[in-house]
Amino acid sequence: MIISLVGYMGSGKSHISKILSEKLNFKLIDLDKEISRRNKLTIPEIFEKKGEISFRKLEREALEEILATQENVVLSLGGGTPVYYNNMEIINHNSKSIFLRASIATLSERLSKQKEKRPLIANISEENLPEFIAKHLFERNEFYSKAQFSINTDNREPEDIVVEIIEKLYL
Repeated sequence: MIISLVGYMGSGKSHISKILSEKLNFKLIDLDKEISRRNKLTIPEIFEKKGEISFRKLEREALEEILATQENVVLSLGGGTPVYYNNMEIINHNSKSIFLRASIATLSERLSKQKEKRPLIANISEENLPEFIAKHLFERNEFYSKAQFSINTDNREPEDIVVEIIEKLYL
């Protein structure tokens, strides 16, 4: 089984995937880290040197390969991964997909502390961040909502979220 975690940046995909993979004794693959490893560049460097379109092509290639060749994996996807090409259909066809939902307020609070690591929001002011997230989330929710399961992460302990994911997958 492959479990794919989708959701907006800051929704908790990386943190939850780490706990979930340990609990299930599954391999953890963070798609962005895999892309960085393959290209010997950080994600911000890929965006800066090659542009977003090239990044999305690299992302698609890595996604397809992982879904076709791996087993017993928790796959943490980038926030934009489900939005491009027909990635969400491929994700749903080859894995169990979980949408980690978080409110705009929660996302704004989390992301304001991580802006320098996030190319898409690095140049957005604190005051404009909630509006940017709201607009972006509105555009992406159409894709995220295609996930097979949806879990709210607001004001919840990561361990409780992991328990709910396991219950949804195995009951």
